[in-house]
Amino acid sequence: MNGRNKCCANVRDEGRYAMPLKPELMTEIEQRLDETALDRVEEAVEHIVAAKERGGKVAVVTGSGPNVHEGVTTLIAEMMRVGLVDAVSTSSAVVAHEMGGTLDEVKRCPGKPLGIPPEILPRGGEFELSLVDDDTLDAIERYMPLDRDLIDRLRAAEGKTIIKAAGNLGYPMGLYLEWLSNEISVLAKSRGLSFEETAGLGADPRTMIGVGARKGLPVLVTIPQLVGGGAVGLCIGDTISLHERASRLAHMLDDADVIIESAVALTQEVHDGPFERYTGHGMWSAWTGHYSYSLEGKTLIRIDLDPALNTVWEAERGGGAVQQAIAEGLPKTKLFKVPFRMEMSGFARHEGSIPIVGDIGAVWPLIAYHAAKRLGIALGFISAPQDTEAGKEMRRQIVKEVQPLDREQMLKSL
Repeated sequence: MNGRNKCCANVRDEGRYAMPLKPELMTEIEQRLDETALDRVEEAVEHIVAAKERGGKVAVVTGSGPNVHEGVTTLIAEMMRVGLVDAVSTSSAVVAHEMGGTLDEVKRCPGKPLGIPPEILPRGGEFELSLVDDDTLDAIERYMPLDRDLIDRLRAAEGKTIIKAAGNLGYPMGLYLEWLSNEISVLAKSRGLSFEETAGLGADPRTMIGVGARKGLPVLVTIPQLVGGGAVGLCIGDTISLHERASRLAHMLDDADVIIESAVALTQEVHDGPFERYTGHGMWSAWTGHYSYSLEGKTLIRIDLDPALNTVWEAERGGGAVQQAIAEGLPKTKLFKVPFRMEMSGFARHEGSIPIVGDIGAVWPLIAYHAAKRLGIALGFISAPQDTEAGKEMRRQIVKEVQPLDREQMLKSL
């Protein structure tokens, strides 16, 4: 078999990994961050540990892209399993990838010689074969028509094998997930569930949606991140209304003592969404007696590579420049002479905000390792930057062990 191996039942049920944790990696990873970032990591760990020790909750707002490739979403799933993370909001693309098994191996081949119409091929003209075993292909074929001849031609063709985010443009897994998403949406609507909850019932427990469904922890796609993952994103958006999604997300953040944002854009529309009072957007909801909540008193941690985040944060700490600009209606981009993303405003003005400017592939394992160690929690999985030897092995491990969504298990659980 080229790609995935079948995991033993007890491993899949418990969401554990066969590979043991290697704490000696932490010294190597620490060397990838500057002193300021390391100090901020330590500060973040202090707040997480303090919150958990008093029975508080930690929520994560994560984007897609590097969060999947660096093993961060898989690490967050492990942190959910052991009780370090209590809620997650993410992107529809991440949900699609977790339905496919998070990361998978594909073989990329020129599409035109295989008879694929050039006008539908992405830039570069390549077509991908999902390298899954015959049992997986049989399961897919029981659900939708499968072009076995195309698969045989792809297997025989010249191409390059790579590890990438699961599903997506790989045949047949990507197409299968598109088909399956429509059924999941119907099943979810008929039971008053979100798409994420329903898909999670059949997802591998080493995914965020999978462990969330098993432990009753909320995992929801944010409204700005609904468009992604092809039909999966559309079906997620159609399954529950925007009003209900916004309310669920608000309650998730309301319950949290610590909110960690990981390489995600447009978080201003997440943490200060339509019901949040501290930044002002939820004032009219409160005025009319409807539900609202406040970020006041919470810890807001943001992991980002953009140094402008720290520039604006320090400007606010040095004299309240961001708040003053807002009070006087001044254009913040010209005032600070940096590309000013909207999320910087609420984040910089929040007294409990902690900016960590650094690679999420290095920051997350340090946070997880040190927080778990302080709390006496044993992690069964740790991520590592994907360009390190440990990171390469981690990615191979995810491909091997994290399985695609099991439709029969989902239906049985429903």
